[in-house]
This record gives sequence, C-alpha cells and structure tokens, in this order.
Amino acid sequence: MGKQKVLFISQEIAPYLPETTLAVLGRHLAQRTQDHGYEVRTFMPKYGSINERRNQLHEVIRLSGMNVVIDDSDHPLIIKVATLQPSRMQVYFIDNDDYFQFTPDKQLETVSSPEDNDERQMFFVRGVIETVKKLRWEPAVIHCMGWISALVPMYLKRMYADDPTFANSRIVFDLRPEKFEGTLDPRFVEKLLMTQFTDEDLKTLGSDPVDFITLNKLAIDFADAIVQSSPDIDPELIEYAKASGKPYVPYNAECSDEKEMSDIIVESYKELIN
Repeated sequence: MGKQKVLFISQEIAPYLPETTLAVLGRHLAQRTQDHGYEVRTFMPKYGSINERRNQLHEVIRLSGMNVVIDDSDHPLIIKVATLQPSRMQVYFIDNDDYFQFTPDKQLETVSSPEDNDERQMFFVRGVIETVKKLRWEPAVIHCMGWISALVPMYLKRMYADDPTFANSRIVFDLRPEKFEGTLDPRFVEKLLMTQFTDEDLKTLGSDPVDFITLNKLAIDFADAIVQSSPDIDPELIEYAKASGKPYVPYNAECSDEKEMSDIIVESYKELIN
C-alpha cells in the first residue's frame, strides 16, 4: 500500500507571500505532514503580487485550458506550479486574469477588489478540484485553510459527490481569524444556485448578504472534521463547530509555534482516515 495522500487548499503560503501567521502555518503544516510520511500536494491562488521569476513558477500546459463557468461567463483556468525548497514539495497555483491581477501596492486581490471575492473563491475552488481530477490524485484528507477555501466541502459533497477521485476523502476545515471585510456580493447565493446547488444546500446562508461568519458556518456544515489552528476565533464559530458533533481539534495554547500546532493537526489525520 502506498503513502496516504493529503491535499492542502490554502489561502496563503510563505515564502510566496509575506510571512503572516496564516502563510507560515500554510508552509509548516504541509511540510510537517510530508515529514510524517504522507504524500502531499498543495494549492493556493496565484495572486498578482507573487513574483513568478523569483519563485520559479511555470505554467502546466496539460492542466490548463479548461473554462470555469460562473454567472454564465467563461473564465479560463491557468495552472502554474513551483517546487518549495528544501522539501521539494510541489505547490500548484490557480490563476486567471479576471480574478488575480497585479496591484501597484502589492495588496492581495481579496483586499484590493473585494467586490469579486464571491466569484474569486468559486473559481479557485472549482479550479483546484478540476486540477486534482486531471492529476488522478486521490487524497485521503483534504485540508482547507482560509475563507477562500470555504466552499470546498459543499462542492465536494454535492457537485462532486459521485466522483471516484474524492470518494474516500475526508474534508477538514480549518477555522482561521483572517477575514474579508463586509459581505460578499448580494447575488452570491443566486450564482451558487446556477451551479447545481439547491436551496436546501444553501439554507445556512440565509437571505441576507453573506458575511465571514456565515460563510464559515456553511463550510462547517459540509466538512467531516474541524480544526482550530488559532486562538483568535470568533466564539460563535467555535460553538457552532462543537455543536455540529463532528471531530474537533481545538487550539492548543501550549504550542510555542506553528510547527508544534502542525504536529497536533497531523496526528488528527490518523483518526480521521481510520
């Protein structure tokens, strides 16, 4: 039997982005998982501020080329890849000129053009899932880190429910404090309904514009397990996660850094897989 596979879908990863707490954890968790004997692949958005030459990104032609339809518009999917040293771990980047463009002040597009955050995350999630299918890579665990990955659990449990690539995957959603400001586009639910989801699937989103808390609750609804990798999580989300009855890994206040928290999370994969 080969190594168990773990897929990371991360909002930020250092050193491709500045070393925020989220970006550092995104790197350490994937690397520590690989150190524990798992086969790892990682996906993140190709933000415009990422220097492709310095980080040695290159396009993977065989994976690029499909169109992702959002709100009746086609958006070309471009896949790029780099190798994270010294672990030699592959990191895949989801790119598209409509949602990821360079800004002079090097702000992330999620901040500089928040009006597109609803479609940006829809495109990112579809791009990751379709690319993993093309790779014919069947993950035992899918770890979603950051709000931009919050739609992954619902997409996999509903749109891709019959896909053999993910038939045995267990989805972990990581509660993080990094927020988007305000609410998503008022037509967010309408756009999701155009993408094969039902009113029942989306009932947690309600009828008001979707904010950060509500989006996280939707992720919890469809995830198989919840991880709290930060002490700074809204109590409402912690209570909602615990009330779900799903396996829950709390933040360990005795951890001195992201590496120690990573080891705790990796240990939880064993129980989830078994």
